[in-house]
Amino acid sequence: MSGGGASPVPGPAPSFGERLRAAVAERGPLVVGVDPHASLLAQWGLADDADGLRAFARTVLDACAAHACALKPQSAFFERHGSRGVAVLEELLGAARERGVLTILDVKRGDIGSTMGGYADAYLRPGAPLEADAVTVSPYLGFGSLAPALELAAQHGKGVFVLALTSNPDGPEVQHAARAHGPAADVVPAGGSPAESGGTDASSVARTMADHARAANLAEIAQAGLDPAQAWGSTGLVIGATVGEALRELGIDVAATRAPVLTPGYGAQGAGPEDRAAVFGAAAERVLVSLSRGVLSAGPDPQALSTRAEELAAAYAL
Repeated sequence: MSGGGASPVPGPAPSFGERLRAAVAERGPLVVGVDPHASLLAQWGLADDADGLRAFARTVLDACAAHACALKPQSAFFERHGSRGVAVLEELLGAARERGVLTILDVKRGDIGSTMGGYADAYLRPGAPLEADAVTVSPYLGFGSLAPALELAAQHGKGVFVLALTSNPDGPEVQHAARAHGPAADVVPAGGSPAESGGTDASSVARTMADHARAANLAEIAQAGLDPAQAWGSTGLVIGATVGEALRELGIDVAATRAPVLTPGYGAQGAGPEDRAAVFGAAAERVLVSLSRGVLSAGPDPQALSTRAEELAAAYAL
């Protein structure tokens, strides 16, 4: 046995927000959606089965890793193939982790109590078969229902992206709806102060989610002793690039939330590079440009796929 003092105690894991910030600085804002639709597999000349999924996922990872800040596998397209498809998703998440590529698993889970805890354990616990760096979550059982995921993420340097103002046309039915009361007393409105809400003014569901994200991020940043003007929080928001004036109309100051913003809606859905700054203003540096078809349509040739990802990363850079 060797002598000497006790082994050094490892420091806390770097936060997801700061790891993501570093990845964007190194490789740009592009998030490549790994969405193996049956039609896309056919376009690539691959079978619509687990073997086709595996070839597709490996090609996307190999071709795009150098030009994307993260990969975003859509779990549904793997789950539809049953256990063999989920096994391919496990392989993809593990391979990305080995290569130092961040993953945002698009599962949009939302539940309460121990069930939400089970989802968190499945995706955010280190060593879990489906471990990812972050997941998308649905807050429509109340933001507090997400607590098990937020707590586990904080413990292990993981992240969550909360649905707030999405790009689908039906989203406003819920997200623009006004609550009967303003944000809870302990939640500071994004861009405002508790006194401004007075606890009685109407606030949209989307703004309430932004307020909660802001509170979580400012608490995380303060606890870590980081500069609140520069640091990125680990509680992200999902806001569509096609929301237009909705952020202004709903009084949502995205910059004040310190949240990374996962933004679908680019490319085929109509938004372009100019919308990154036009829609998000001072928060544009924290906007993650989520693209799937715009990148994957260049496949299956790996070089063509890599070139497309590189071009898009450059086009969306600030």
